[in-house]
Amino acid sequence: MQGRRALITGSTGGLGLAVAEVLAAQGCALHLHGLATADEAGPVRAGLAARHGVDVAYHRADLADPAAIAALMAGVGPIDILVNNAATRHFGPIEKMPAEDWDADIAVNLSAAFHCIRLALPAMQAAGFGRILNMSSIYGLVGAVDRVGYVVTKTALIGLTRAVALETAKQGITCNALCPGTSLTPGIETRIEAAMQRGELREAATAAVLHGKQPTGRFIGLEAVAGLAAWLCSEAAADLTGAALPVDGGWSAA
Repeated sequence: MQGRRALITGSTGGLGLAVAEVLAAQGCALHLHGLATADEAGPVRAGLAARHGVDVAYHRADLADPAAIAALMAGVGPIDILVNNAATRHFGPIEKMPAEDWDADIAVNLSAAFHCIRLALPAMQAAGFGRILNMSSIYGLVGAVDRVGYVVTKTALIGLTRAVALETAKQGITCNALCPGTSLTPGIETRIEAAMQRGELREAATAAVLHGKQPTGRFIGLEAVAGLAAWLCSEAAADLTGAALPVDGGWSAA
């Protein structure tokens, strides 16, 4: 990754930060993105730079706004690697879902990836190298209730991945999607802790959260997803493009 430059959207925490950590460890210069202020994101940026000795910049942008995306991409400049990781989600049955929640899911989860790709591609085409990774989800492979916007956009990201992969197949550019299962997010940790306060053992509370999900019976490790993401961004992955790869502990195989 020495000499490569990557933009990872939604990368001040969670999976995006885990991907940033692995890319930086391999010598890749980073452009982080999020909605935090520069001061709030400062420790994350500085920590990555100090640990790995790479250049790390931070950009704040609302990915629901195409003009903000254009400004973001102009500020970032040419990149070798684009990881479309930022996402939003809203819960509830379709008949009760506010139209603005649907519009937000489409804008952030899908349209933002399209805009970032179209603006990043010219420099990748000129360089004859590019790696595009779209962070889909297990819900891009299977359906679920009460999250229609998330299911639709994560499924559509796989279609976008395939279209871009075919258009760029002879240009030294790959485009792939990852479909992670359920990780131990702060929201899920809150659910487990609430169950424990009601008297449940942690093991039982965790099993309840994972019921019907990963057959492995454990949460998907962010480091596992990040490690595969980094490999997909490497020279070694030149012949893998257009794929939607599950990292779901066997969920999609059931």
